[in-house]
Amino acid sequence: MIRFASFICAAIALVAGASAASAMTIEKIVSPAGIEAWLVREKAVPLITLNYAFLGGASQDDPDKAGTAHLTADLLDEGAGDLDSKVFHERLENHAIELGFQAGRDYFHGSLRVLNDYRDEAFGLLRLALSSPRFDADAIERVRGQELAVLQRDTTNPNDLASRRWWRTAFPDHPYGRDPKGTLETIPRITAADLRNYVRRVFARNNLKVSIVGDVDPQTAAALIDRAFGALPEKNDLKPVANATPTGLGRRVVIDVDVPQAVVTFGGQGIARNDTDFMAAYIVNHILGGGSFSSRLYREVREKRGLAYGVNSSLVWFRNAAVVLGGTATRADRTADALSVIEQETKRMAADGPTAEELEAAKSFLKGTYALSLDTSGKIAVQLTQIQIDNLGIDYIERRNSLIDGVTLEDAKRIARRLYGGGWLVTVAGRPKGLTSSDSTE
Repeated sequence: MIRFASFICAAIALVAGASAASAMTIEKIVSPAGIEAWLVREKAVPLITLNYAFLGGASQDDPDKAGTAHLTADLLDEGAGDLDSKVFHERLENHAIELGFQAGRDYFHGSLRVLNDYRDEAFGLLRLALSSPRFDADAIERVRGQELAVLQRDTTNPNDLASRRWWRTAFPDHPYGRDPKGTLETIPRITAADLRNYVRRVFARNNLKVSIVGDVDPQTAAALIDRAFGALPEKNDLKPVANATPTGLGRRVVIDVDVPQAVVTFGGQGIARNDTDFMAAYIVNHILGGGSFSSRLYREVREKRGLAYGVNSSLVWFRNAAVVLGGTATRADRTADALSVIEQETKRMAADGPTAEELEAAKSFLKGTYALSLDTSGKIAVQLTQIQIDNLGIDYIERRNSLIDGVTLEDAKRIARRLYGGGWLVTVAGRPKGLTSSDSTE
């Protein structure tokens, strides 16, 4: 019954996805200040949703002050211009304005959601936050304290321990190896001057990606975009980030922590988003570990053996590196068994690739469920910004199904060898029975 229900849901999603893609019209607009944006007009709901990204995320942090971008994101709504934190938050709450800020490794992301009646107020507050943040001493210390409390809790969190060690081992001496949240040692070093310097270098109109969805015409949307971003400098001042590939493949690192389960992070070399084989890799990874109930890893690790509640793998790509990253959590005395199954299935996929039946089922699923990423204005705006970041073209949503259909079984087998033939770097947090750190995961 579960499989039948899943089939029905996928069929419904397939129809909905086709409808969403065909009904959506994306307009490229340019503001009077020269800022390019993508607009989707949606008259059914009296809302405006904005999503945007500045090039220059946590990779711009100084190594000894990791977490600068993250702390900046947490402080931008704590007062700006002549509005202190209390007044700024009152303005947001009185007009039901939602502002969000987040620092990734490559990009600093932001979002806004507001009723049409209060759009001028919302975009004005965003302008103040981006161009005139206050960074008052009391706000900095309060937010810094909150972040340090989270980081302290993370020191005993197996998920965080396994993830941090994986990135640090895979990308030593590289910005991608640092956690965007920073550390207990680096957060206390960050000053108001560091925060202002980050804003000065990163928040600029070049390399800015903007998406807007809602009941708004192109002329009004362009004016709102200038209201928010027009006061920013024309060009950013970013430090270069070197290209990198993950190291430590074939290693296993065990972190001793007294918890009932062991958390496993595994990963290896991935594929760039602009690689011609990316879509084939995306489908093959779905078959191996990205397909939830239908993936090989889920079937072999959970359904057949009951070794874990869940297991997954994903393609993760940045401007200067790409990885395949996966994870699971299992009983300490069964961790070795779970890892063995994961490694066996990975090797089998590398050697033989997927079957024709698996390939067709994955294609159908990936085409059908895409509608779930386009079912709200917020999700649409996020998708449009990511498509711009990845330079996929304004017609990507229309072309996506044909790109999936164009992947052949030969393509899938070729990319499986390329993607999974190099082995994994594995980090384990817990007290797994019979597993120790080693230079080989055999």
